[in-house]
Amino acid sequence: MSSDKKTFYITTPIYYVNDKPHLGHAYTSIACDVMARHKKLDGYETYFLSGTDEHGQKVQQAAEAKGIDPQSFTDEVSQNFRDLLPALNVSNDDFIRTTEERHKIACQALWKRRAE
Repeated sequence: MSSDKKTFYITTPIYYVNDKPHLGHAYTSIACDVMARHKKLDGYETYFLSGTDEHGQKVQQAAEAKGIDPQSFTDEVSQNFRDLLPALNVSNDDFIRTTEERHKIACQALWKRRAE
C-alpha cells in the first residue's frame, strides 16, 4: 500500500443468508461498487468488502425447512451471494463469511483488545 495515497474503506451490509439474493442485494452491491470505483479514480487506495452473516434463528429455521444442517445451508446460500458480485461486474476486494475461521479469530481479537 502506498503511503502517499489516502485510504477509503467501503462495505456492503453483510448479507443475511436465510434466502437467496434479491434486487435489494444487487442494488446495494452496485451502489458500493460505484463509490469504490469513484474513489479509485480520485486516487484513493480503496478496500471494498462484502460478505454474508451466517448466524441466527432465521438461518437455522431455513436450513431445517430444507432438511439440511445450518452450515451446509449457509455454504449453499453464501455461494449465491458470492456469485452475484461478478455477475453484476462488482469489483469487491474481499468476500467475508462470518463462519470463516479468519472472521472468528478477528472478532475474538477485537473483543479481547476491547476488554483490556
